[in-house]
Amino acid sequence: MDRVLVIRKPPGLTSHDVVERIRRSSRERRVGHAGTLDPSATGLLLVLVGRATRLAQFLADAEKEYRGHMLLGRITDTQDLTGRVLEERPCDGVTRERVERAFEGFTGHIQQVPPMVSALKHQGTPLYALARKGITVERAPRSVLVRRLGLLAFDPPDVEFEVVCSKGTYVRTLAADVGEVLGCGACLGELERRRIGRFTMDAALALGDVEALGRDVAVFGCSMFDALADLPSLTVDGNEAALLATGGSIRVSPERVQAAPGGHVRVTRNGAELLAVGRVDAAPHGGPGDAAIHPIRVFEEV
Repeated sequence: MDRVLVIRKPPGLTSHDVVERIRRSSRERRVGHAGTLDPSATGLLLVLVGRATRLAQFLADAEKEYRGHMLLGRITDTQDLTGRVLEERPCDGVTRERVERAFEGFTGHIQQVPPMVSALKHQGTPLYALARKGITVERAPRSVLVRRLGLLAFDPPDVEFEVVCSKGTYVRTLAADVGEVLGCGACLGELERRRIGRFTMDAALALGDVEALGRDVAVFGCSMFDALADLPSLTVDGNEAALLATGGSIRVSPERVQAAPGGHVRVTRNGAELLAVGRVDAAPHGGPGDAAIHPIRVFEEV
């Protein structure tokens, strides 16, 4: 039962809650997820079952797309509507044009200070655990990529927007930072994750429907090989498969691998099953264009 399940998370549940419910319904011990979604947020959550739990690092890096609302004029300690109100400011002078200009300033590579209500750790303790105790610590800014930040509706104090961003982008912080630029402050309201890499809402099932499948959950979702469809595929023969399966590297010609050095490929023997995920390196003492494939994760024994 090695599957990637595409689930529509309802509000009020943590990502861990969803994992536990799938673990109980499927009676599969190995269940995880790829990319946390806040309890108040809804939308796509990738739940990984069986050996697919080892795909988390590759799926979590995928680009994300969200649709959300921000409330102008309110500043909270969590940067969203669930937090304690710290300050309220008038937003009478905020226009659609000003919001659009502010959005333009947060498009591209930007610096974000992670919120205290995040899973990042400080000296081994998650920031959210410190925040619950009323403790605030210094956080270093981090670089993230906001590919698109668009205004969908403007009805002050409500602003509806969509954002396409890289891993590690905090949408609640984006809303708060936009509010500071506008001068009135803002916090995040509703938020829905609509895409994770190649996975969209069209492929998702409600959590209750997935639970109802029980141990038949394998009929839903996708295989490990298909889950990494964004990565180039490399088909290997039996000797190469055996070498990769034991941690060895193989040398390949440029015609066989369509990935630059430092990139990843999904390795297969039959074009359907995932043998390994490999990293592309320059081949030592190789000819021009030759590459070495080094296994990062191996999923099949040969």
